[in-house]
Amino acid sequence: MTILQSIFLGLLQGVAEFLPISSSGHLAVAQHLFGLNDLPLIFDVMLHLATLLAVIIYYRKKLFKLICVFFCVITRRSSSIPENVEDGLCGTQELSQKTIGAVIVATLITGVIGVFTSKYIPDLPVKFVCTGFIVTGLMLLLTKILARGTAKSVNSDCSSDDAAITSGQAGISVKQSIIIGLMQGMGTLPGISRSGSTITGALACGVNKRDAGDFSFIVSIPAIFGAFLLEAKDLGEVASSIGFVPLAAGCITAFIAGYASLVALIKLIKKGKLFYFSIYLIPAGILGFLLF
Repeated sequence: MTILQSIFLGLLQGVAEFLPISSSGHLAVAQHLFGLNDLPLIFDVMLHLATLLAVIIYYRKKLFKLICVFFCVITRRSSSIPENVEDGLCGTQELSQKTIGAVIVATLITGVIGVFTSKYIPDLPVKFVCTGFIVTGLMLLLTKILARGTAKSVNSDCSSDDAAITSGQAGISVKQSIIIGLMQGMGTLPGISRSGSTITGALACGVNKRDAGDFSFIVSIPAIFGAFLLEAKDLGEVASSIGFVPLAAGCITAFIAGYASLVALIKLIKKGKLFYFSIYLIPAGILGFLLF
């Protein structure tokens, strides 16, 4: 692999990881076009780790609160985190505890599905990936309907921002975390966007737009790190088959592009504009299915 190819794949990963267009699917198509089908899976996981760092930096304040509350719970100490009524995930200690529980439940479900798919489902052909693009596009169209339904269920006198705040105060329930975990597990298949499926699942079970986006990215942290642990045994292989410089170039590019796309996507989620990506995904999926 050349440095330019690695940078291109890193850019593709960074942009596609958070935008709901399936990073794994786009990487699979790009590797097919470049004739790099023999790349070890750990290379994809390393690019995912680079974008994971972008999530951790972006959500550092929320993550710090959640970690503090988690240690207070296991040590049976009271937490003194400042309350924020506008934060539906960790604005209070009670909400933080519910979010921690929801992350654990969703991660366990995703982990079971991820282990199953990695062990029993072989490398899928590019046509399946393109079909996944179409499925993701249809899910994103559904988010427009779901967001509209959520807005109508709130008092019409409230503004959209007030509605999001009001509806988010209950936190993520166990039932909602199970659904989100299942949807995130479905996102382990190439071509199906992890962020798109988890946000769609969150909206479908009543989570408001802002919290759906935030929780989707927070719950991605253990999922991506778990995928890295599963493939860590091949870490030496990626260094020898790809080279340190191309690998570093790809990871740095993925981090920079990932952070920028994460900032952009959060704004689109709050505006309820995720369905825009279906305009690209559905035609791209159909075209790819016909060509490959």
